[in-house]
Amino acid sequence: MNENKLYHAEKYIDLHLHLDGAVTPAIARRLADMQGIELPADEELADMLSVGEDCRDLNDFLRCFELPLSLLQTAEAISECVYLTAEELRRQGLIYAEIRFAPQLHTDKGLTQEQAVKAALAGLERTELPVNLILCCMRGADNKAANLETVRLAGKYLVKDGGVTALDLAGAEGLFPTADYADIFAEARAAGIPFTIHAGEADGAESVRRAIEFGAARIGHGVRICEDEDLMALAAEKGIYLEMCPTSNRMTHAVEDMSAYPLKDFLARGLKVTLNTDDPAIENTTIAEEFDYVRKAFGITSEEERTLLENSVEAAFTSDERKAMLMKELLREGESL
Repeated sequence: MNENKLYHAEKYIDLHLHLDGAVTPAIARRLADMQGIELPADEELADMLSVGEDCRDLNDFLRCFELPLSLLQTAEAISECVYLTAEELRRQGLIYAEIRFAPQLHTDKGLTQEQAVKAALAGLERTELPVNLILCCMRGADNKAANLETVRLAGKYLVKDGGVTALDLAGAEGLFPTADYADIFAEARAAGIPFTIHAGEADGAESVRRAIEFGAARIGHGVRICEDEDLMALAAEKGIYLEMCPTSNRMTHAVEDMSAYPLKDFLARGLKVTLNTDDPAIENTTIAEEFDYVRKAFGITSEEERTLLENSVEAAFTSDERKAMLMKELLREGESL
C-alpha cells in the first residue's frame, strides 16, 4: 500500500452490530409510539435498555434484549428501526455498516420470517448510509426448521450489495456447540451464501475451529482463538477475519482480564482483526469510542488503526465495487502519520 495514503480517522465501519442491541431510548420511544405502547420514564427506560460497567454477568446483559424484541414484532417497527439505526450510524461518522438480526425472533405476533426480512429491506431503502443485512440463525434445542427457513430466505434475497449479503449463527454458544450446526452451514455452502459464525466467545477455541471447517469467512468475536497456537496460525494462513468487540467482551465477561485482551497480539501475528460494537445501545458505546478504548487500553497505533479499518473493508460482505469506494473514502493522499 502507498504509505502516503492515510485513513480519515473520523470515518468508520461496523461489521458486527445486532439490530435489537442498537435500540436506544429514543428509538424505543419511536417504536412504542407507532404501536400505542406505553414505556416507563426516561431513567427506568435507559436502565432496561443498557448495562454499565457494573454488569454482573451475561444474564444481566441479555435482559436488555427483552424490551427491544417486544417492540420489533411488526413489519412497520422493524422497517423503522433499521432506518433509524442506520441514520444514527451515519450521524456517528460511519460510511458502511452491516446490521444483523434473526428473523425467527420477530414472529411472536404473527409475522413470518419472510415478512420480517422484507420489512428490514424496506428500512434500508430509506437510508443514505450503505448498509447490508446479515440474517442470523439461532442456537437452540428445537428450532432446526426455523434455522433452515432463515437459510432459505438468505439464499432467496441474497445480493452482492444493498440488501441481504450473508448468514450468521448467534445465541448461547456455551449451551449449543457450533459442531451441532454442520447441516445448517452445509445448506448455506450449497446455496452459495457467505457466512460468519459467532464462535470463541462463550465457548473455546474448538468452536472457532469448527466454524472455520464449516467455511466461515469471518468469526464473530473469536477472542478465545488465543487458546490454540495452531488455530491462530491456521486462521492467519486462511485469512479468516475476526469481528472483535472489546467492550462487549468486557461487559459480558467473555474476557475477565482485559489487560490480557489479545487484539494487539492478534494484529502482530497477522490475524485479520476488525473492530466492532456488537450491541452499541446496550453497551452505551459507538464505534468511535471502541477505537478510543483500544488506543488507551492497548496502545493501538495509528498504523494498527489503519489496518483495522482496511481489514473491515476487505472483510465486508459487499461487492468489490463497494469495497473500492469504501477504501477510497477511507484514504486520502499527501499527508503523513
